[in-house]
Amino acid sequence: MTAYKPVPVHKNSFAFCRYGLAALAWLALLIQSRAIVIVAGVIMLLSAVLKVQRAPLIVIWNITGEKLYSSPVELLDENAMRFAHGFGFVLFALDTTLLGWHSTALAGWIFLGAIATVKTIGALGFCAASKMYTCATSGGGKCCAFWRRPQGGFFTRGR
Repeated sequence: MTAYKPVPVHKNSFAFCRYGLAALAWLALLIQSRAIVIVAGVIMLLSAVLKVQRAPLIVIWNITGEKLYSSPVELLDENAMRFAHGFGFVLFALDTTLLGWHSTALAGWIFLGAIATVKTIGALGFCAASKMYTCATSGGGKCCAFWRRPQGGFFTRGR
């Protein structure tokens, strides 16, 4: 079981990061830009490697927008955010690979639409990847219905 590791991050910085990545995904899809897909993937990779408090979009907002629009600090789970950023990087890297081959380019744009949708849902506060991480690492995974076993064993249900 991985321990919860709280990290303070300004609310506006975190919002800028979430909405910024969702906007990049939609922009890449709208203008069909492989370069923007790569940029979004690199941002996700750097966010995973540098951790959430030093993620590129968090730092950019802290040195610009936070000076103009100060916001309170919220605590995030560093490990869950690192997992979520790593998972996002894998999705963007897979999409970049699909877009790189002419035979799978259409599949790449469709997959990017799915990524953009998931990023938008995450931007609205429902980050599936961080919740999946928290569920899988919290006390044997008892927070998710999927992980729960029926009482009395699997084969005794209904008797």
